[in-house]
Amino acid sequence: MTSTTGTTGTTGAVCPYCGWPDDAEPFQVVSRHGTATGSTVWTRCGCGSLQVRAVDDRGVRIVSRSRPAGLPWSRAGR
Repeated sequence: MTSTTGTTGTTGAVCPYCGWPDDAEPFQVVSRHGTATGSTVWTRCGCGSLQVRAVDDRGVRIVSRSRPAGLPWSRAGR
Protein backbone atom coordinates (compact mmCIF):
# COMPACT_ATOMS: atom_id res chain seq x y z
CA MET A 1 0.00 0.00 0.00
CA THR A 2 1.35 3.40 -0.93
CA SER A 3 0.63 6.01 1.68
CA THR A 4 1.10 9.67 2.39
CA THR A 5 2.12 10.01 6.02
CA GLY A 6 2.08 13.00 8.27
CA THR A 7 -0.97 14.54 6.62
CA THR A 8 -3.10 16.15 9.29
CA GLY A 9 -6.85 16.45 9.42
CA THR A 10 -6.72 20.14 10.31
CA THR A 11 -8.71 22.83 8.54
CA GLY A 12 -7.60 23.16 4.94
CA ALA A 13 -6.27 19.61 4.56
CA VAL A 14 -7.76 17.71 1.64
CA CYS A 15 -7.49 14.27 0.05
CA PRO A 16 -4.61 14.45 -2.45
CA TYR A 17 -6.52 12.18 -4.85
CA CYS A 18 -9.96 13.81 -5.05
CA GLY A 19 -9.59 17.14 -3.22
CA TRP A 20 -12.36 16.41 -0.72
CA PRO A 21 -11.76 18.08 2.69
CA ASP A 22 -10.44 15.60 5.27
CA ASP A 23 -12.85 16.78 7.95
CA ALA A 24 -15.97 16.65 5.74
CA GLU A 25 -18.53 13.93 5.21
CA PRO A 26 -18.97 11.57 3.49
CA PHE A 27 -16.42 9.06 4.57
CA GLN A 28 -17.10 5.48 5.53
CA VAL A 29 -15.86 4.13 8.85
CA VAL A 30 -14.30 0.73 8.13
CA SER A 31 -13.17 -0.09 11.68
CA ARG A 32 -12.49 1.55 15.02
CA HIS A 33 -9.94 0.43 17.64
CA GLY A 34 -9.28 1.77 21.13
CA THR A 35 -5.70 2.68 22.04
CA ALA A 36 -4.00 3.80 25.24
CA THR A 37 -4.28 7.44 24.15
CA GLY A 38 -7.61 7.45 22.27
CA SER A 39 -8.53 5.47 19.19
CA THR A 40 -7.49 4.56 15.68
CA VAL A 41 -10.22 4.82 13.05
CA TRP A 42 -9.85 3.32 9.57
CA THR A 43 -12.01 5.22 7.08
CA ARG A 44 -12.56 5.23 3.34
CA CYS A 45 -12.82 8.53 1.45
CA GLY A 46 -15.49 8.94 -1.22
CA CYS A 47 -12.80 8.37 -3.89
CA GLY A 48 -11.81 5.03 -2.32
CA SER A 49 -8.63 6.09 -0.49
CA LEU A 50 -8.22 4.13 2.76
CA GLN A 51 -7.23 6.41 5.66
CA VAL A 52 -5.93 5.82 9.18
CA ARG A 53 -7.14 8.49 11.60
CA ALA A 54 -5.61 8.93 15.06
CA VAL A 55 -8.16 10.34 17.51
CA ASP A 56 -6.88 11.62 20.86
CA ASP A 57 -6.96 14.66 23.13
CA ARG A 58 -5.24 16.70 20.37
CA GLY A 59 -8.09 15.99 17.92
CA VAL A 60 -8.22 13.94 14.72
CA ARG A 61 -5.23 13.47 12.41
CA ILE A 62 -4.92 11.41 9.26
CA VAL A 63 -1.63 9.62 9.81
CA SER A 64 -1.63 7.47 6.68
CA ARG A 65 -3.65 7.01 3.52
CA SER A 66 -3.57 4.80 0.45
CA ARG A 67 -4.31 5.83 -3.07
CA PRO A 68 -7.69 4.72 -4.45
CA ALA A 69 -7.71 1.09 -5.63
CA GLY A 70 -8.23 1.95 -9.30
CA LEU A 71 -5.48 4.60 -9.45
CA PRO A 72 -2.28 3.39 -11.17
CA TRP A 73 0.92 3.79 -9.19
CA SER A 74 3.72 6.02 -10.38
CA ARG A 75 7.07 4.75 -11.63
CA ALA A 76 8.71 8.06 -10.75
CA GLY A 77 12.11 7.58 -9.20
CA ARG A 78 12.61 4.11 -10.66
